[in-house]
Amino acid sequence: MRAASLIALAIFIAAPGHAAVVGKTVPAEALTEARVAGKSDWQAYLARSQAQMAADKAALAAEQATNGAVLPVAETSAGIHTMPLDREAAWYATPGARHVADVIVSFQTPAGGWSKNMPRDGELRKMGQPYVAGHAKAIPDDLAWNWVGTFDNNATTTEMRFLARVAAQTPGPDGDAYRASIMRGLGYILDAQYPNGGWPQVYPLQGGYHDAITYNDDALGDITSLLSDVAAGKADFAFVSAALRTQARDAEARALTCILDTQVRIDGRLTVWGQQHDALSLAPVGARNFEPAALSSSESANLLIYLMAIKAPSPRVVAAVKAGAAWLEASALHDLVWTKDRELIEQAGAPLLWARYYSLTTGQPLFGDRDLTIHDDVMEISTERRKGYNWYSTSPQKALDAYAKWRQAHGE
Repeated sequence: MRAASLIALAIFIAAPGHAAVVGKTVPAEALTEARVAGKSDWQAYLARSQAQMAADKAALAAEQATNGAVLPVAETSAGIHTMPLDREAAWYATPGARHVADVIVSFQTPAGGWSKNMPRDGELRKMGQPYVAGHAKAIPDDLAWNWVGTFDNNATTTEMRFLARVAAQTPGPDGDAYRASIMRGLGYILDAQYPNGGWPQVYPLQGGYHDAITYNDDALGDITSLLSDVAAGKADFAFVSAALRTQARDAEARALTCILDTQVRIDGRLTVWGQQHDALSLAPVGARNFEPAALSSSESANLLIYLMAIKAPSPRVVAAVKAGAAWLEASALHDLVWTKDRELIEQAGAPLLWARYYSLTTGQPLFGDRDLTIHDDVMEISTERRKGYNWYSTSPQKALDAYAKWRQAHGE
């Protein structure tokens, strides 16, 4: 779709009287025994996931039986801010950094991952205390046992990178616990990878949209970036064995294949990616009620940046980048601003803007609501959802900026 037509579309959908409910979000399917019947590699994966969840639950139950007390869950916070990754190397040798690392180790799940949205600068986990923060016990569309190991909101990969920085400044026996935790985390990542190279949002599998291959919030990108650093033996991961580096390199290669396989074709032409894709069919799928199956501009921009960082791209990678950049260019909205009051207004010369979601059939921007309805006008969804979600963004521009340099480097 040309940029000019999208401008007209944006003005059209903002005009009163033209808005419409254009569909309903279909809940994503879980990865079940019925769905993987006859697929031996997937059957083995599912059985491993189920066994790991049972082991995780048993470990917590045993602790609670020994402890004999009901312990409160940790508070909910933007835990990533308690694990800074941008400090000078010497800071990671300080008592404050060491304490954060000790808290991280204490909250590692039996499977080897971590939950999300938890402060890592508070108290160490006590025996029998849940591995998750308070929010995980109060999400209505989830089960009682949830988020016990996830890649959502930069979880697990951030904990591992922080531990690696502390371990690099803690040679000898004092740093062994951190290095051992990182190794368990690497094992967790490798165990969680799907046979086709993708990763779920939560592992062991939780069901629903959590089982989908997750690009949302750059989950898969965070994993592949970490694996790339491990495979290269970068400074913080220099202690990792050659054998495990090889496994990391192989896992990243499978992830690249998954990324290329999930790039959506419409009418035979490559476009971009969804926020999440079904683990088996690879088709884009919905997530929460207000997150429809659609093309996703921000997640796609991040994937393109990852692909453009590949030093010796294959012809297939080159084709993927060119197609994705072309889609971003054509789908950009011109002379429009998404205001602080969450309204779309005209403003000449404004930076390029993208809707978060675009229809797989019409190419038009889409907006979801809590009741599963999908709208073609952001002003027609509930006020709570309109103001509580990032429906438009300028962030894909970073991919187009990188593409301009990439084209020159590759003679395009």
